[in-house]
Amino acid sequence: MFALSAYVVAAAGWGLWTREGQAFSWAGLVVSSAAIPIMWVLSRRRKLRLAAALDSRALRTDAVESITCGWLSFAVVIGLMAQLALGAWWIDSVTSLVIVCLLVKEAREAWSAEEDDD
Repeated sequence: MFALSAYVVAAAGWGLWTREGQAFSWAGLVVSSAAIPIMWVLSRRRKLRLAAALDSRALRTDAVESITCGWLSFAVVIGLMAQLALGAWWIDSVTSLVIVCLLVKEAREAWSAEEDDD
């Protein structure tokens, strides 16, 4: 996750440096919009309840990852809507940097969970 975060920062930085953005994607908007309620149902309604019933840390961790996926999708939808409304070249890179914040948070939590298991 840390390596992915570094890559996203480098790609976003390059996009800002060269003043090149990505093209708007209707498919990306549709898939990201659909992922938000799907991830919510999977994580909140199914995985967390089942994890509690089974007392499974692994399933709870997977549920939290699904919650994170929903938040990532939400950030992508906001970025794509802003790109569609404003047409600004820099929105994709800025959205990527917001996503990095979520990636780093998850990477830290995963890292500390591994240390707790030792």
